[in-house]
Amino acid sequence: MADAKVIPFDDDRSRGGTRSGAQRPGRRRSGPAGGPRREDGGAAEVSPLPGRAVAPGAVPEQEHEPEAGDGPRGAGRREWDRRIAGGLAFLRRRITGEYEVDEFGYDEELTDQVLMALLRPVYDKYFRVEVKGVENIPAEGGALVVANHSGTLPLDGLMMQVAVHDHHPAGRHLRLLAADLVFVLPVVSELARKAGHTLACAEDAERLLRRGEVVGVMPEGFKGIGKPFGERYKLQRFGRGGFVSTALRARTPIVPCSIVGAEEIYPMIGNAKTLARLLGLPYVPITPTFPWLGPLGAVPLPTKWTIQFGEPIATDGYPPEAAEDPMLMFNLTDQVREQIQHTLYRLLVQRRSVFF
Repeated sequence: MADAKVIPFDDDRSRGGTRSGAQRPGRRRSGPAGGPRREDGGAAEVSPLPGRAVAPGAVPEQEHEPEAGDGPRGAGRREWDRRIAGGLAFLRRRITGEYEVDEFGYDEELTDQVLMALLRPVYDKYFRVEVKGVENIPAEGGALVVANHSGTLPLDGLMMQVAVHDHHPAGRHLRLLAADLVFVLPVVSELARKAGHTLACAEDAERLLRRGEVVGVMPEGFKGIGKPFGERYKLQRFGRGGFVSTALRARTPIVPCSIVGAEEIYPMIGNAKTLARLLGLPYVPITPTFPWLGPLGAVPLPTKWTIQFGEPIATDGYPPEAAEDPMLMFNLTDQVREQIQHTLYRLLVQRRSVFF
């Protein structure tokens, strides 16, 4: 066999190196730019890695191992760190009392970070609420949202609050007017105040509207929420039109709102009136599941909801004394009621199924 040609390790001619004067391992002489040098003092040529282009005179990047924070895992870890830090800061403010509430007891931070987070899974996953026309609520200034009321328990008001909070382009908050009963119930009263709800009276509503808040009212009251299942989606009387008078005095637009899906969550087939009088409640519902299944019967049915906000009705074009005109209030009340009712019928025709 022919003698094989042996190339010594220090023969670097093919890579721009030299035979003589080779450096000992672990030592390197640097040129002016930090790169290797030839024996004659010139900068040695460096071959680029395959697939990478190196600009003339540039030193190619050295390969390195990925750092612990690189990649999706690192990003996820940083996100969790951020959430934990935010949660700890939130708890510190709660413990030390470094948070603000307005004159009505509204706690915006608690509502945004806790209450909305608790309601959002019910809104998104359970009732799968579809929102339409939320941009009809003004981006700034006061507005009065008037909606139908149904469902035996007032979940429709809470879902409407999440809809405005999560979907309005300007990120507005809805301040609901609630019945007296809400503010005499333990725990419920405190949570309602923290979430921005206030007593359904003209004085509080007007103060909120003049401050530029979005106020929600459901004029049907207990007549709407406690009506039998056979009268579903048939609007009850809208009271004496007090909400119209409030909007006229505050010179804020009225935004009609129609909610489909809430009527079927607790189909009310009866009312235990005697028990309701003993408990001081407006009604005690009897449904196909309650009270027969006990606590399990209080779980609402997972219906598919649609909430549509209609075109606003302007009130700033009326003179100040218009708020005292009973005929005008009657006409505007009827206009709002009819707009909500027609929208309900249209949404019902478009609905494919109660649950889908």
